[in-house]
Amino acid sequence: MNLLSNHLIRTVIRSYRERYGIRPRILDTEGRILNAGKSDEVNSLPVLIKGRHDAIREAVRWGEAYTFFLMPGVLSWVVPIVHRESLHGALTGGEVVTEEDFDLAAAVNYLTEAGCERAAAQRYTDALPVWPHERPREAADYLYQLLYDHTRLRPLLLRRNNENARQQRQIAEEIQQRKVAQNRIYPFDQEQMLLSLIRVGDKAGARKLLNKMLAAMFLYSPKVYVVQARAIEMLGYLVRTAIEDSPMLRPLLENHRHWIEEILEADDFERLCEVLRNALDEFMNRIYLQGYNRSNAKVREIMNYLAEHYTEPISLDDVAQAVNLSRFRAAHLVKEVTGKTILQHVKRMRVQKARELLDQSERNYADIAYELGFSDQSYFIKQFRELTGTTPARYRHRR
Repeated sequence: MNLLSNHLIRTVIRSYRERYGIRPRILDTEGRILNAGKSDEVNSLPVLIKGRHDAIREAVRWGEAYTFFLMPGVLSWVVPIVHRESLHGALTGGEVVTEEDFDLAAAVNYLTEAGCERAAAQRYTDALPVWPHERPREAADYLYQLLYDHTRLRPLLLRRNNENARQQRQIAEEIQQRKVAQNRIYPFDQEQMLLSLIRVGDKAGARKLLNKMLAAMFLYSPKVYVVQARAIEMLGYLVRTAIEDSPMLRPLLENHRHWIEEILEADDFERLCEVLRNALDEFMNRIYLQGYNRSNAKVREIMNYLAEHYTEPISLDDVAQAVNLSRFRAAHLVKEVTGKTILQHVKRMRVQKARELLDQSERNYADIAYELGFSDQSYFIKQFRELTGTTPARYRHRR
């Protein structure tokens, strides 16, 4: 374990032991305890070594500390020791029995069947501390924090895997919600909102919306090549609109070519999601570096307000009051940061939603105009044609 000095190891072990009363142990990448003594007869059993090895693999896969049952009724947890992209071992934070799983007979039998003397198995289980059910998770997270706060390790592999896992969970939740709602239509209106979030530097909001759109892409068709086509189309829209609004962003065209290559090389949905998340991050950084985004928190509040209220009769006074700014300041900030006026954003959101309603239903144009806040059907048709180049009737006919 050349990556960590003895001083750093002692600091981590001491801090953890003072808080939880258990001395963490260092594992190699196969799950064996390093410097195990003769008294470690139980921990040296092949079945427990394999259990820890499997747990290390799961911890790396999810990019976080991992809790697991080392044997029936006995909880343990591991923290991978990772620097950049390489696994160098792990820390195990101990073994405990929870208050809900206090029957240790199964653990003794398990160890005995694995080759341990029954007396040694009984001594081992009798010495295990009894913890509340939620404390092992807390201890695991604390050990992870200790390791990476007190050392110069850069767990790039874990961070990337954790982001992937979080993204897949969000997508799975969105897919389930859409299945319940029986909604399999791709939300075109959200592409504009995604660009708005990017412009104001709302990374978390942009990622969350991207995951919703990926879920919709998957539900529309789970075939990878269809999702790839949708993804390329979406990125093309983002790049094209950004460049139209700010010619300074022309270098995005070169990035766009690279992103398309990455998308086409993705061989499954999970990898495709990772590529799109990385492209989104790079896209946001590019916009920031080109001076297109001032990361203004007030603009973010305004865009969120518009997203929630664009179907209602909305005035500049309403927007300004919602974010505690003057009418002039609110209008100036939005125009300066996004390149469009508040009214232009509202019109675009309404038209994008109209496209979705035209795709999903047979509702008449007057109803759609009324629902989206247009003053009348004629004004709705005029605005729709101005932004899409066609009328609602022709758009619906082309479906």
